[in-house]
Amino acid sequence: MTAAHELSITRLIDAPVAAVWRAWTEDTGAWFCPRPWTAEFVTQELVAGGRSQIVMRGPGGEENRLEGVYLEVVPQVRIVATDAFTAGWHPAGPFMVRIDSFAEEAGGTRYTAIARHWTAEAKASHAAMGFEAGWNAAADQLEAIARRLASE
Repeated sequence: MTAAHELSITRLIDAPVAAVWRAWTEDTGAWFCPRPWTAEFVTQELVAGGRSQIVMRGPGGEENRLEGVYLEVVPQVRIVATDAFTAGWHPAGPFMVRIDSFAEEAGGTRYTAIARHWTAEAKASHAAMGFEAGWNAAADQLEAIARRLASE
């Protein structure tokens, strides 16, 4: 896996790190995929080795089930997850490693989301699915929730 197999977005979110972290960890289903899609986090064990089970549903009845594990969770700093394993470290057909990072910048949060793929083909497939537009739309939703939390 090399940087050549990486897709990423970054933005400065107008909310403190604590609010962005809360939005990411406490209201994940509300922002994780771009509307009109929805995401249900069936299981979200936010610890290293913890299980992640997500069901994403499309407006036409499409359903995409994702399962993986968290590799690293550093509160208010970074979340690293992969679909290369399921719970109990059972190998699965890997697609990517996801790295979300949060850093204080100018009173807001520098949020970066990275998808690292095992192959050029997987990266190209993800890009063709609409990675840039989709992950940016999800980040817009994350920011809206974080800004609301920051104002409470």
